[in-house]
Amino acid sequence: MKERLASGKLLLDSPADAVVRLRISNPERRNALDHEILDAIAETLPRLDQGIANRCLLITGAPPVFSAGYDISAIPSQTFERDAEALVAHPFHAAMEALANHPWPTVAAINGACVGGGLELAVTCDMRIAANGARLGMPPVKLGLVYSHTGLRKFLGTVGLARTKELFLTGRNFEAERAAEIGLVHEVVAAERLEEVSIALAAEIAANAPLSMRGNKSAIDLLAASPVLSEQQEAGLIALRESCFSSADFREGIEAFAEKRKPEWKGR
Repeated sequence: MKERLASGKLLLDSPADAVVRLRISNPERRNALDHEILDAIAETLPRLDQGIANRCLLITGAPPVFSAGYDISAIPSQTFERDAEALVAHPFHAAMEALANHPWPTVAAINGACVGGGLELAVTCDMRIAANGARLGMPPVKLGLVYSHTGLRKFLGTVGLARTKELFLTGRNFEAERAAEIGLVHEVVAAERLEEVSIALAAEIAANAPLSMRGNKSAIDLLAASPVLSEQQEAGLIALRESCFSSADFREGIEAFAEKRKPEWKGR
């Protein structure tokens, strides 16, 4: 699988079995997220949810940066007082929603500078690996911008209140190691090993039981968003768990474990 999307600014390939990779490739704008890229993300992710062929999504950037964030050069100067918010919010929100709602696990491989909307893109992923030397930051206070509440909620859930305030009130860029200390990324590796390690992680995730991955991700996201469950939500989670016991994959997992072999998942 190899595709060029958004006039070649977004590259799609499959670096490992059941792993699909999106690479932002907009070097002239430091991999900034323009409308064409954002629209392509929003349109592409739903079609990647076809059966169990693509069971982990890996997102990275073309060297030397991950993403410099939303491409503010796309906002015409005459729109600032009138509809700049609409021009920015709609395509960005649609892309982030498509990523947040993707049913399969997602991994961000942060290969360089990752700031602003680029950092929200990474935080929207389930897991993040950063190269040493990468810098991560949120510059809204340096641009006169109040960030969206939907974006702020993601950071509160990822690094907590104190660190979210540190990110958004100072506008500092954090070194990768500092980002790992506060839980903004899961792991920091040598830059030359980032591609190898991130593909290996994505492949490890993709090798797991499809129904289990989708079910656990769905349950975790619901619990994070709704600490107090309604009766309907709780009943849905119980039904989700009970459904796995009658699945062919559950029987296959038990048999493969007993026989000390690799399971052959069917996704049913």
